[in-house]
Amino acid sequence: MSSTSELLNNPEILRELIMDHYQYPHNHKLVEDDSYQSVHMASDSCIDDITVQSRIKDGKIEDIRFDGVACTISTASTSMMSDLLKGKSVDEASSIINQYFNMIDAKEYDPDVLEEAVAFKNVYKQANRIKCATIGWKAMQQMISESEGSDEH
Repeated sequence: MSSTSELLNNPEILRELIMDHYQYPHNHKLVEDDSYQSVHMASDSCIDDITVQSRIKDGKIEDIRFDGVACTISTASTSMMSDLLKGKSVDEASSIINQYFNMIDAKEYDPDVLEEAVAFKNVYKQANRIKCATIGWKAMQQMISESEGSDEH
């Protein structure tokens, strides 16, 4: 049995992952650097009010950072997303983001691609938490779209 399938079937481990990323979020500091894109996201249904930054160069995501006020789900999912997408090509990152949204929408997805982010596999059962689990991912998706629209090479 692979570690991902063990993860998927152990609610305690999933909860621990979420709490660990909430208490000790990764990449949780914004930088003042013009080479970074920045997207501010706020939720009207939760305390979530975050800014996500990324540096995308030559079709590759070199760095992702975020900060702001956010609930457990939002902070943890954005932290996991920043780990998962950093160092990936824009195409790889877009594919991972699509897999994540499929999971959140209770559609078919590849859990191995999502690694720790599979911790949010049951969010679809709580409609009020979907926005929290996707806010950072949507910010990143927007920055990827903007980077593909520009000709910075």
